[in-house]
Amino acid sequence: MTAKKRYFLEVSYLGKPFHGWQIQGNAVTVQGVLEEALSTYFRSPHFVQGSGRTDTGVNASMQICHFDTTQDFEPERLLKGLNGILPKEIAVHSVRKVKPDVHARFDAEERSYFYRMIFRKNPFLEDQAWLSFHQPDMALMNQAAKYLLEYEDFESFSKVHTEVKHFRCRIFSAYWEQKDGEMIFHITANRFLRGMVRAIVGTLVEIGNGRRSPDDMAKIIESKNRAQAGKAAPASGLFLCKVTYPDEIYLD
Repeated sequence: MTAKKRYFLEVSYLGKPFHGWQIQGNAVTVQGVLEEALSTYFRSPHFVQGSGRTDTGVNASMQICHFDTTQDFEPERLLKGLNGILPKEIAVHSVRKVKPDVHARFDAEERSYFYRMIFRKNPFLEDQAWLSFHQPDMALMNQAAKYLLEYEDFESFSKVHTEVKHFRCRIFSAYWEQKDGEMIFHITANRFLRGMVRAIVGTLVEIGNGRRSPDDMAKIIESKNRAQAGKAAPASGLFLCKVTYPDEIYLD
């Protein structure tokens, strides 16, 4: 019997048509559509495990998932075949062989997201940005974002009733930049809680709009109470954009 081999797929997707990444009953999800495409290509059931879950409407310019197969294949032919099967909102960019015990979720060292805000109507970015007609103060938001690097417990920014053992995350960087008339928030951490980035963005924008002070960020984090943080920013502006792994996991 041929031994199973494990591969990483790099995928991007527009989140609007899907009920998030993770398979759910009676809902169309990115994971479900990918598994159907792989199973169609290989003509046998194939399953994928992602680096993490993205919520309904959240986008990914880079998501990593792994799958196992006993079948040999040509990488370029697989990519062409999958992209021919998948809907236009999902694209597969690369496939790489990894060690058989490597896990797309548990072996990820860092994950990065960005969040886009625009300030005038743009039909080309309707599903990829938060449209706001008031531009918040970026200096105030960056002042508040610095507090994120000083803490490790982010229960205040987690969705309630989530099945996690703890709320600790190490945030390595968090900042806003202005680019081409847009505001982009960048954040990198070892892990993220459900709804965490959108809750952080919503809170920072409230600070940027003068409803709270930058120093309130510390009080919100220390409260460990989701009700103390701001309203979650819309899903459309959020992108999972990078997942980092140690080099030694790859076999090609």
